[in-house]
Amino acid sequence: MTSLIKIQKSSSSANDIPSNAMTNPALWQALEAELVYIQDGSGKYLSFYGDLGEELTIEAEDIIGFFPEQSLKPISPDAYYERIKRVLERKIPEQCYCQFEYKGQTFALELVISPILSKHKQATSIIVMGHRLQDNDLSLINNSALPTHPDPYQKLLTKIARKIRRTLNLETIWQQTVDSLGEALQVSRCLMIAIGPDQAYLEVKAEYHQSYFHSELGSRLIPEDDNTWKQALNQREPLIFEELLENCHKVQSNLIVSTFYQNKRNGLICLQQCDRSRSWSPAEVELIQELADQVGTAIAHATLYQELEQATLAAEEASRLKSDFLASTTHELRTPLNGIIGFLKLILDGMADDAEEQQEFLEEAHKSALHLLNLINDILDIAKIEAGKIDLELGAVELVELFQAVDNFTLPQAQRKHLEFRSKLPSTLTPIMIYGNYQRLLQVMLNLVSNAIKFTHEGSIVVNAEIVKKKIEHEDQQFPGLVKVSVTDTGIGVALDKQAQLFEKFVQVDGSHTKAYGGTGLGLAISQKLVEAMGGQVEFYSMGEGLGSTVTFTVPLEQMPVIKKVKSS
Repeated sequence: MTSLIKIQKSSSSANDIPSNAMTNPALWQALEAELVYIQDGSGKYLSFYGDLGEELTIEAEDIIGFFPEQSLKPISPDAYYERIKRVLERKIPEQCYCQFEYKGQTFALELVISPILSKHKQATSIIVMGHRLQDNDLSLINNSALPTHPDPYQKLLTKIARKIRRTLNLETIWQQTVDSLGEALQVSRCLMIAIGPDQAYLEVKAEYHQSYFHSELGSRLIPEDDNTWKQALNQREPLIFEELLENCHKVQSNLIVSTFYQNKRNGLICLQQCDRSRSWSPAEVELIQELADQVGTAIAHATLYQELEQATLAAEEASRLKSDFLASTTHELRTPLNGIIGFLKLILDGMADDAEEQQEFLEEAHKSALHLLNLINDILDIAKIEAGKIDLELGAVELVELFQAVDNFTLPQAQRKHLEFRSKLPSTLTPIMIYGNYQRLLQVMLNLVSNAIKFTHEGSIVVNAEIVKKKIEHEDQQFPGLVKVSVTDTGIGVALDKQAQLFEKFVQVDGSHTKAYGGTGLGLAISQKLVEAMGGQVEFYSMGEGLGSTVTFTVPLEQMPVIKKVKSS
């Protein structure tokens, strides 16, 4: 029998049925009953009435007070006593066919065995009513051809288990579990509860409830705030709360059973009785426990299938994105390569009119070669990062030196597009020393500023740095603060619903933009990985298309500089 833990506010002792309980022969004769007797849990006859025919006369005096082995006895006593035990435990009547023997005579009976409930709802004895079967029925019993009546709870368990095994849909498994149990056990409410990460919260995923009780579907339960759920998560055994004090859900009786898969808890089944106090029988608890074992396995399989399905979709999407990326990158690589080949061909064919035009052709070929090199470097960088083969030597870097290098590279680009370009550093009395890799930080800043220039047609580009006094830790080192660098532009911006995709590899937010502006679309993904490797973070902000954008990244401070105080006027 399934072990359980019961928690209750009050209890009462059961009074046994009096052992001298007697039937009324006149009553049974008036009802044309053939056989009626009462037995206690051990099988002792407490009363007896029988009218099975003239050729089979059974004296009550030979029965009452005796055990079946000494009087009217079943041919298969073990099966008969097991059925009595089950009826008493579950308090549910059962119908069966049995062969009995009395003073050398063998005959077949159809019986209905019912528990006798005391005023305290305890069952310690049974009343059996039945009738004698014909001789041809006896032969059928001997040949095991008569229909049998299996354990009703076992039949219910088989029915529910068959339902949940037919599907790999998690929501369907949850709902079929609560509907089947709720209807079968006639509870006020049956809940299927999922367990959140680190058991921080529980969530009601499916529910059966009778119409006059409010729904708990979608509710979040916090174990730390409710001792009921806290206990349910700390033990394997079913947990019963009986006669609970007044609570917001008006639950008078609660039965909670955990579902497991490979010794890992993956859900809770909760049955609640709200209209009355309910004493959960051992048979009911055993049914729910056995079902919980199967539900736990079904949940695990459905979850695994769901994850596999998502992984398959993700792989298909990644394959599609890589194909799109390769198609776009092939175009991007071909463009500068065609430029190099074209200008060199003009020179080789003597198409330059003079030395000055030849020099111009060479300069254009050189620009195309540098552009091609940058594209190839992007692809190689992301490949190295993905393979975990990018090594960064980190050390002190002076921020002003980094900003000056960025200005030297990007200011001419901005001026050619007639864009305002300015950079601003914090006012300090000592140099701002950051912790990172100079070449990679320069690469990140050039990526961000070049993107801002590329996607801005008019207006300005502003590069700003600010000191944040917040202690951070990276690779077991403590740093006194960080520098937050932002690149703000008045360019084309990005739609709000597409910003989350910006840092994904092989994803280009808008293919038309890529074709119009060029590039691999890997700049932000590379920058993010490099900054994270140096202990920082990259973030993107835009209010929408046509509203400009701001990209920020952080990097640890090697030491806190002395901030120059601004004199108040």
